[in-house]
Amino acid sequence: MDSALATVGLPVALAIIMFGLGLSLTVADFGRVARHPKAVAVALVCQLLILPVIAFGLVKLFNLEPLLAVGVMLLAASPGGTTANLFSHLFHGDVALNVTLTAVNSIIAVVTLPIVTNFALLYFDPGEGNALGLQFGKVVQVFAIVLIPVALGVLVRRLYPGFAAAMDKPVRIGSAAVLVLVIVGTVVAERENIGGYIASVGLITLLFCILSLTIGYFIPRQLGITSRQSIACSMEIGIHNSTLAITIAVSLLANVTMAVPAAVYGVLMFPVAAVFGWIITRNAAPQDERGSAVPKG
Repeated sequence: MDSALATVGLPVALAIIMFGLGLSLTVADFGRVARHPKAVAVALVCQLLILPVIAFGLVKLFNLEPLLAVGVMLLAASPGGTTANLFSHLFHGDVALNVTLTAVNSIIAVVTLPIVTNFALLYFDPGEGNALGLQFGKVVQVFAIVLIPVALGVLVRRLYPGFAAAMDKPVRIGSAAVLVLVIVGTVVAERENIGGYIASVGLITLLFCILSLTIGYFIPRQLGITSRQSIACSMEIGIHNSTLAITIAVSLLANVTMAVPAAVYGVLMFPVAAVFGWIITRNAAPQDERGSAVPKG
């Protein structure tokens, strides 16, 4: 990929998206963890432990080539994306819980993402010698790009709540546009191989998306989490931060091929999440209206 896009474009795109997230956050959102510990804990276990295992199983099942296999694991280890908040709102989920999960998971991922990615690099051995490796210091640099814009967004909302409210919709639209540009840039960079890549990872990313959404909804429901909170968990777990995964693959690991699964996932997750949200909302709403929803976690 063009060096300017890798070194400047992707970090700037990621910073814009995370600043938009910050505008929707308050300090109280972090305190919500204490009020809903069960929902947060269940969602984080699904996100941080179960999804990497699922991704590993799919990669082994499909016998994916090493670079793409690492890319799938990188995607699985990436935290939820800001788009999860929008989908949760559309399908009557607990958006406040989404915001909390995104904030907490983004911080935890500073540790878990290098562990999962380096395990994948070691296990699948892409044959790149010592050229590849996700050092903790490099990940901290990326998450500085993530967390500092978030902190600035929180500060702006606190000081200028009217401005933050007015910017909510434009920033959401802008973030979606930036995500599209990032995906298009990745596809263009690999245009000669993209057909083969889609054939290789299209089905596996589709299955991973469906499984992520399904696990994110039904495991919390089985453990006594309300429908609204389970919808929030599902969207948070099923809609990954593709921009972050692509940025790490291209900017830190200097390998566009590893970014392909995240780019393909970034395209597929929108229609899949929309259909999934419609299905669970259609089935869950009547049950909740009868008052059968279980107590909150």
